[in-house]
Amino acid sequence: MNEIDHLRIDVSVVIPVFNAEGTIGTLAERLVDVFGRDHSLQIVLVNDGSADRTHEVCAGLVDKFLGTVSYIRLAKNFGEHNAVMAGLHHAEGAYVVIMDDDLENRPEDAARLVEEAREKGFDIVYSSYPRRQHSWLRILGSRFNGLVANVLLDKPKDLYLSSFKCLSRWLVDEVLKYQGPFPYVDGLALRCTRNIGRVTASHQRRAGGRSGYNLRKLVGLWMNMLVNFSVVPLRTSTMIGFALCVTGGVVGVYIIVEKLAGRYIPAGWPFLVITLLLFSGVQLVMLGIIGEYLGRLFLSSNATPQFVVRELRGVVSKKESRWR
Repeated sequence: MNEIDHLRIDVSVVIPVFNAEGTIGTLAERLVDVFGRDHSLQIVLVNDGSADRTHEVCAGLVDKFLGTVSYIRLAKNFGEHNAVMAGLHHAEGAYVVIMDDDLENRPEDAARLVEEAREKGFDIVYSSYPRRQHSWLRILGSRFNGLVANVLLDKPKDLYLSSFKCLSRWLVDEVLKYQGPFPYVDGLALRCTRNIGRVTASHQRRAGGRSGYNLRKLVGLWMNMLVNFSVVPLRTSTMIGFALCVTGGVVGVYIIVEKLAGRYIPAGWPFLVITLLLFSGVQLVMLGIIGEYLGRLFLSSNATPQFVVRELRGVVSKKESRWR
């Protein structure tokens, strides 16, 4: 792709792909039908360590839609947000849509996200769903994630942090300034802007395969938000420690007063055990939070990679990029 063609890229669609051999081809074809076959569209497929035939399917799509599909194969599974960051590094459009590989989101709605961002000048446009087809665990995790984000990221309370969204070129460039190994795309976006739009979209059932999200990955996502984008946990630990110190002081004064008044105070081992467990538990939680911060600082200073690319196909080199 030469510089003239590159300048014409209007929309990039970044899709993290994981074990999606049965759906990614259909999704790419539908995106091309919606946005057109010219160079105004770029589809960036990021294979996040799939164990099925996803690699062969994605490579075939590069040949089928030459000049439209770019393919990035990661060396192993790094996680959805790391894969999205890999895609953003090679997305060249004036607007960048991020969507899943499972056909839960309609390409027609992707076009609506871009239109909303372009017409109203939003930095980011999220999709919102009247009804979601996710599992109860995913819905519960999303709700908890939203509540935590309200506190830690100062997220608007009525905003649903959907994985299906559209970012402006300016916001993509700001997000890409983060080089650490623990990215959280919504956190990176929300620390840059509050110029946010919303579009109501339909949510379909998965066309195939199983969701890659499980409890471990959801907890990892929450930890990224807790530790990478806020010092609230440390401040909370300080307040809890202070409150326990005050409580201990009040209890100590009470015992002294009771003793001076001549009242008998039985030495109850249950009270002692409960107190020890409470204080020990709080101390371990505080140490764990501090250790998480220090561990992530160590991994970041040790140049732990955000992602590792094994193979590129149909990708414009950075030397040819007008944006970097």
